[in-house]
Amino acid sequence: MKVRSMSIWCCLLAAMVLGVAGCGDDDDGGGGGSSGGGKTLTIYSSLPLQGASRPQSEDVIRGERLALKQAGNKAGDFTIKYVSLDDATAAAGKWEAGQTSANARKAAQDDTTIAYLGEFNSGASAISIPITNEAGILQVSPSNTQLGLTKGGAGAEKGEPDKYYPGGTRTYGRVVPVDTIQGAALAQFMKSEGVKSVYILDDKEVYGQGVAKNTEVAVKEAGLEVAGTDSWDGKASNYRALASKIKASGADAVFGGGIIDNNGPQLWKDLSAALPDAKLFGPDGLATVDFTKEIPAKVQAQTYLTAPTVAPDELPPAGQKFYTDYEAEYNEPQDEIDPYAVYGYEAMTAVLEAIEKGGDDRKAVVDAFFETKKSDSVLGPYEIDDDGDTTLTLYGAYEAKGGKLVFKQALKPQT
Repeated sequence: MKVRSMSIWCCLLAAMVLGVAGCGDDDDGGGGGSSGGGKTLTIYSSLPLQGASRPQSEDVIRGERLALKQAGNKAGDFTIKYVSLDDATAAAGKWEAGQTSANARKAAQDDTTIAYLGEFNSGASAISIPITNEAGILQVSPSNTQLGLTKGGAGAEKGEPDKYYPGGTRTYGRVVPVDTIQGAALAQFMKSEGVKSVYILDDKEVYGQGVAKNTEVAVKEAGLEVAGTDSWDGKASNYRALASKIKASGADAVFGGGIIDNNGPQLWKDLSAALPDAKLFGPDGLATVDFTKEIPAKVQAQTYLTAPTVAPDELPPAGQKFYTDYEAEYNEPQDEIDPYAVYGYEAMTAVLEAIEKGGDDRKAVVDAFFETKKSDSVLGPYEIDDDGDTTLTLYGAYEAKGGKLVFKQALKPQT
């Protein structure tokens, strides 16, 4: 399917007649307009820019913008216009289904659209993927880890992943490892910290339920006891009753599968009050600098988190250069950069490389992404498999100290 835009050609004609240099819609930065008579293609980004996830999303966007800037706002012969959309609302305080759907439709209805970066949350992508899929648009997430978006099995719901692809072919992929790998990494982390029995929670969302199930399977396979399972209500004022229930189970650790936006800090505070000696484990949905800042030092000392990246000096040379370039570009200290910033950079880079190969043909761009085989990237060597998943498996184990995420060790789980 070729991308066509009558508005661009009309603007070019007007430019020739009136002597205007170029035209194009305003956006939040990045490319835009026409360049030297070349064609402009649009990459949309859709991430939550309101609520607790905003700082995290801002770092991801900065990573995307940095990759585009270093590419000269170009992919092959095409000028790239970058449009950042917000999939959150003030009322929800996090990503919201209606806004996510509106963002995906906006991209699908734009003839210049060649790719869509998002969503941040797996539950949001469950809404946007079918829309971009029907339009034949490449969608690449820098952060989705829920298994069912691409594969069936433990942690996936009935009908997944096929229900997300009404067009009949795959158009969605991600540069971050799936939650079967994160679950195995968490089990490895728990064993290394001497955990014997863990109580597993989820926040009732697609991502939270998936990562909780994958972690439950992994800890059982690792020989740890699952003391119980439950869900928490992200809108509750406190979780004292839930914490008392977990205390009665005798668990020496708790796993909270969910996102910071669903009252994660309050859950952690109440768990700590009831179980002052327990270890509190969380996945990448909680592994944010802002999460660590919102919990007291006592609670931080009990907190263990996983994220699909490691300390900058543990990355390959290209990854280390990314952190140096990012710090210089945005004047943000490396220990304040969100772990997902590097994934924003790699998502944009992979998309630009696919456009360079596929041009303005949406199907060709999708095919090029699925043929990705990189011997060198900011994340190290990887390929994209037939389902759209990366072959990367490395996870980082982090502690919370001084209101920061402090890298502890690299986790290389076997799944």
